Amino acid sequence: MIFTISLDYQIFPPKLHSVEARQCIQGRWVGTEEIEWLRSWILRYPQWSRKRIARELCAIWHWRDERQRIKDFAARSFLLKLEQQGKITLPALRLAKRRGPRVVREPAGWHAPRPWGSSFQQLGSVRVDLVQAGTAEARQWAFYLDRYHYLGLRVVGENVGYLARDAQGRDLACLLFGAPAWRCAPRDRELGWSAVERPARLPEVANNTRFLILPWVEVPHLASHLLGAVARRIDADWREKYGHGLRWLETFVERDRFRGTCYRAANWRCVGQTRGRSRQDRHHGLSVPIKDIYLYRLRGDGR
Repeated sequence: MIFTISLDYQIFPPKLHSVEARQCIQGRWVGTEEIEWLRSWILRYPQWSRKRIARELCAIWHWRDERQRIKDFAARSFLLKLEQQGKITLPALRLAKRRGPRVVREPAGWHAPRPWGSSFQQLGSVRVDLVQAGTAEARQWAFYLDRYHYLGLRVVGENVGYLARDAQGRDLACLLFGAPAWRCAPRDRELGWSAVERPARLPEVANNTRFLILPWVEVPHLASHLLGAVARRIDADWREKYGHGLRWLETFVERDRFRGTCYRAANWRCVGQTRGRSRQDRHHGLSVPIKDIYLYRLRGDGR
């Protein structure tokens, strides 16, 4: 449901002419005047939910993607970050209307296959199919990631998924690519991005957030082959779905859990490590596993 803009809007974000401290949040630069305008605008509509505030803000600021769809998820994240900084106050969450956790159902009659193995050549042709929402393949793909990936299934923002099968139609692996990390110093240095230009360049990057070879499948060199197959098609798939292409792929590999061999074999480059902090760690007290950061250049100069 898309809300229409009230006719009584008379206040619009002012254009800044003075030099002031500004910050980039969710790809938008804001300063004192914009924040003051937001604060007063939110107070004008105390009956609105957080969701409606975000959608109306997208309409006022013409905050849309390349397909002209409003970027309400980005707007909600933008508002939450300003609230966490104490600069605005959002209405209380309407808990009664919140969606529960996404339920991924087990397929009827599901039994995990017996472990099997083969050489890569014995598989025959390997297909890597784009997952289309609402299909049986999408439900199976979601089940695999939810049940067998150690991080489970989490899909946020722009994303594409792939399901790999062999010539006999046997499912082999699942891959998921989504939005890149907002800030990653080793990546930004490698790509030559400044803090100012990073927001404009982030849409050129997709993050391989999930990669699962199904636990009953044992095929040497399969993982690196699948990464190569996806790299050859993901730019076109992303462009078809979102109206813009990609230049880079990134991923974060837990050093204590994986060695990243398949990424290196597929010509991804390790460009550094994380510092063992989560993006939810706003007070520098939360320790998370250190990860190796890998990049893969899809096309063009990329710098």
